[in-house]
Amino acid sequence: MAATTPATLTARALLLDMDGTLVNSDAVVERCWRRWAQRQGLDADAVLQVVHGRQGYATMAVLLPDRPMEQNYADNRVMLAEETADLDGVVPVPGAPAFMAALAELPHALVTSATEPLARARMTAVALPMPETRVTAEQVGASKPDPEGFLKGAAELGFAPADCIVFEDSEAGIQAGRAAGMRVVGVGPRAAALAPDVHVADLTRLRVGPAADGSILLTVLP
Repeated sequence: MAATTPATLTARALLLDMDGTLVNSDAVVERCWRRWAQRQGLDADAVLQVVHGRQGYATMAVLLPDRPMEQNYADNRVMLAEETADLDGVVPVPGAPAFMAALAELPHALVTSATEPLARARMTAVALPMPETRVTAEQVGASKPDPEGFLKGAAELGFAPADCIVFEDSEAGIQAGRAAGMRVVGVGPRAAALAPDVHVADLTRLRVGPAADGSILLTVLP
C-alpha cells in the first residue's frame, strides 16, 4: 500500500523499532561500519547494504561466515561503544515527536537491536521518550530477522501477536515482524521495496489515538 494511499488500521498495541523508524542514526552507522569494513578488507558500500536491522554480531556473521563467533561478539562490543559515544548527526525521523506524544497513554513498546545504553543515548539525543516497555539487544537470544524480540514485546504488553502492529524500516525488521505474525508499517526509503502492509515515507502523515472500543486507531493520511 503506497504512502499516498489513505488507510485505517486497528490494533491493541504498537511495537516500534528505533533506528530508521523513530531515530535517523544513519550517519553514525555509516561512519562506524565503514571503519570496520576497512579493517576487515571489505567493500564498505556492500557492507552497508546488510547492516540495518540486525545486531552487529549477526551482521558480521553474515559478512564473514567463516570467522569465529567469539570474534564477532568482541568486535560488536567495540562497535557498540563507538556508536553509543557518537551522536553527531543523530536526528528524529520527521513526525516522531508528535507520534510518540500521541502514544503516551496507549500500549506500545520499543523493540530494538540496540542495547539499552545505545537506545537510551539516541532517544535522549533526539528528545524522544523511552517507552516504559522495551525489548533491547540484551533481552533476546536471537537478532532480527528472528521474531523473538517482537513476540517478547507483545507478551510483555499482554497482547496476542495478531493484535499488534510493527513499525520497521529494514528488511531484517520487516521479516521479523512478519515471522511474528504481525502486521507491518514500513517507514522510510529502505522499507519501500519490501512490501510492508502499509508504507510511509516518515511519521508525519500518521495519526494515532484510542478507538471507542479501547483499541488503537491508526490512520495513514494521503
